[in-house]
Amino acid sequence: MRAVPAQARRGGSALVWPVGAGLIAFLVLMPILSVLWTAFHPTENIWPHLLATTLPRYLKNTVLLAIGTGSLAAVVGTGAAWLVTMYRFPFSRTMEWLLLLPLAVPAYVGAFVLVDFLDYSGLVQTGLRKTFGWTSARDYWFPEIRSLWVATIVLAAALYPYVYMLARSAFREQSGGSYEVARALGAGPFGLFWRVGLPLARPAIAAGTAIVMMETVNDYGVVNYFSVQTLTTGIFSTWLEGGNAGGAAQLSSLVLVVILTLMAVERLGRNHLRFHAAARHRRPVTSQHLRGPAGWLASALCLIPFAVGFALPVAVMLLHAATSSKAWLSGELARALGNTLLVGGIAAALTVLASLFMVYGVRLSRARLPRLLLPVTTLGYAAPGAVLAVGILIPLAAFDHRLADLILALTGHEPGLLLTGSAAAIIFAFAVRFFAIAQGAVDGAFGRVAPSLSLAARSLGRTEGGTLRDVYVPLMKGSIGTALLLVFVDCVKELPATLLLRPFNFDTLATRTNERASLENLSEAAPAALLIIAVGLIAVLLLARASIPAGQRARSGPLQ
Repeated sequence: MRAVPAQARRGGSALVWPVGAGLIAFLVLMPILSVLWTAFHPTENIWPHLLATTLPRYLKNTVLLAIGTGSLAAVVGTGAAWLVTMYRFPFSRTMEWLLLLPLAVPAYVGAFVLVDFLDYSGLVQTGLRKTFGWTSARDYWFPEIRSLWVATIVLAAALYPYVYMLARSAFREQSGGSYEVARALGAGPFGLFWRVGLPLARPAIAAGTAIVMMETVNDYGVVNYFSVQTLTTGIFSTWLEGGNAGGAAQLSSLVLVVILTLMAVERLGRNHLRFHAAARHRRPVTSQHLRGPAGWLASALCLIPFAVGFALPVAVMLLHAATSSKAWLSGELARALGNTLLVGGIAAALTVLASLFMVYGVRLSRARLPRLLLPVTTLGYAAPGAVLAVGILIPLAAFDHRLADLILALTGHEPGLLLTGSAAAIIFAFAVRFFAIAQGAVDGAFGRVAPSLSLAARSLGRTEGGTLRDVYVPLMKGSIGTALLLVFVDCVKELPATLLLRPFNFDTLATRTNERASLENLSEAAPAALLIIAVGLIAVLLLARASIPAGQRARSGPLQ
């Protein structure tokens, strides 16, 4: 038997990387392709019925909610970023950190808290009745809490940090000379913002607003609790109540159209707005000091979104958790925590490993197709969890049934549904949904490693896999760890995909919080919600540390 030449062996192993990268890309895109196929080939076409009945209402509410939330988040996030960047006022350094904290609170937790706080039996209306002697709701007027507009406020309070982070970075990167020239020409504070700062930061603000609007379209917990019928709630009702997978896929395809439209508008906006800072003699922006009433007003304006998005939800949940100590000792809470750690940990590990393999495989490949597929795989993050659940469950259930039939025919043993009857479908959905986060972190880390290091390793006889293991991974440990944490935190907070794909009697912290709060039992929902917030805080603090320059951290410390 002839020995296989070493060069041939290396060529065969080198082929594994681009082929593996293509397979991973297919698995990430499969749910979206499944949704589109099922939408155009439904077993029962209910599209005419949807058009004649509920679809106009779903679409109208979705558009109004997305525009309203995006607009409010853009105003709050941009305004807060402008204040903390351009001015120094009491607690301004502290506000830079506090304004990020609402990212740790899922929007559905904020919805439960706001209703508990402002509803007829809540603290505010109860206090009003006691103070003024009113006996019923007929004696006074109070705005309807479970409405589209209050849902808009809740979502904007939870999501504005996306705009805030990008806008703050854009304002910091601008040249201080532009503002000095504008002041010399007589521009006041509003003129500086409207004529200089805002036009230069508009691409970043547009990108943040697009993220907010996509997350709004993805939301299920808030709109379901507030009884606002959107495309996402339509997917749930069409599938779970109507039992029509084709109709759910058709609604999902419409959601994809909305998401892709938002992405296209955001990209076009950035393409037509290009600003460049001078490469030499660039001076940073000099912050102006605000003293007296103006400084305290700026502090109050920054404090409001933090209070609504973080302080109020955490305070109310802590109060409910303190009044029911038994809820912390519940076996159901322990199982939900264990399930969350299990599926979130496995999904994070698989997602980061797959992104590491794919990015490395694309970098090794000279073919054009893998390079084209790499950015397309980020569509999974844009696709709402409910859409991915539809795209995963339909083909996975068909495969599961065929697999069970095959095992039964070969062994005579009924295995049950191995994939859809376990947490495997949830893990797959998480991996697809958050693949873009891991891919972005890993791709950026590869770009920071000097190409000469890998060339030196290959010249010393290292294989492709050996180079990845011995050169790249040790240098990328920090970025890989960050990607693992961010994916895990998003898995912990994800609600729509988990609700649709979880097997019977399988709760996570997110589903337990949603179910107990939907039954108006915040005492049992509070411990799970606080655990989610605690996990989210870790990621937010990591983002805050990364987004504040090291020099500034060294000068001012963590809080000032």
